[in-house]
Amino acid sequence: MLDWTDRHCRYFHRLLTSETLLYTEMVTTGAIIHGKGDFLAYNEEEHPVALQLGGSNPQDLATCAKLAAERGYDEINLNVGCPSDRVQNGRFGACLMAEPQLVADCIAAMKDVVDVPVTVKTRIGIDDQDSYEFLTDFVSTVSEKGGCEQFTIHARKAWLSGLSPKENREIPPLDYPRAYQLKKDFSHLSIAVNGGVKTLQEAKEHLQHLDGVMVGREAYQNPYILAEVDQQIFGLDKPIKKRTQVVQEMYPYIEQQLEKGAYLGHITRHMLGLFQNMPGARQWRRYISENAHKPGSGIEVVEAALAKIPKELDV
Repeated sequence: MLDWTDRHCRYFHRLLTSETLLYTEMVTTGAIIHGKGDFLAYNEEEHPVALQLGGSNPQDLATCAKLAAERGYDEINLNVGCPSDRVQNGRFGACLMAEPQLVADCIAAMKDVVDVPVTVKTRIGIDDQDSYEFLTDFVSTVSEKGGCEQFTIHARKAWLSGLSPKENREIPPLDYPRAYQLKKDFSHLSIAVNGGVKTLQEAKEHLQHLDGVMVGREAYQNPYILAEVDQQIFGLDKPIKKRTQVVQEMYPYIEQQLEKGAYLGHITRHMLGLFQNMPGARQWRRYISENAHKPGSGIEVVEAALAKIPKELDV
């Protein structure tokens, strides 16, 4: 999620689940090839981690995919689902659903230069092109001509004009049965679903029909949903971490990043929802929000915020 799932966020989420595949923010090919800074930087602890690319030039995408694979990314994902104007103006994101052959060419170009999976995240349709036939034509072309074997389906269509990105996540109705049908009709492909999933129970129900579930905003706003994923979804026999334990496990990372010049607030902003619906959660959020941005703020801010959580709670 753009501006959300940066490497600090992913490191934090990895402390909650060892098995879940984490995705980067969508990074454009232009930023990687021409931008200043390292847009492929990540922490080794994040594995397994997928790089989500935005672009529509097969050669540029291949260049970026190769760089990412050399850096050790576990998957390359092409975003064909983001509906924002900024993305459309760059001819990538959801508008590419109207150009399945181009998407196939992009996938093929990336697959030619990397050995890791190259996958697609898409919508079920765009604007008035929202029939099931439109979706199946897209998947057929991209899988057969591009060689894509894994699709993540955001089970809403996208309106390319008239709705904001936020409205596009809420107004078009969810259609999970369409994703289920897609799996039935393309049983040889790996099909995952995205959109509106808020609980692990809902994820389990989807997994009765599909190969995977992507959880975005709920995992960000209520990150403790990830604390039982390894046990409930992947069947691992290991203790569930307490919230306070996760905070304390962040201390060495925070101190390391501060020494490298990072700002405390850039790290702690991803942790604000950890105590959601718990006593002291508001005080935790408020203390960090009011103090983490101050010059020289360090680990003591997080320790003081954690002290706002009642000690008698074993959380």
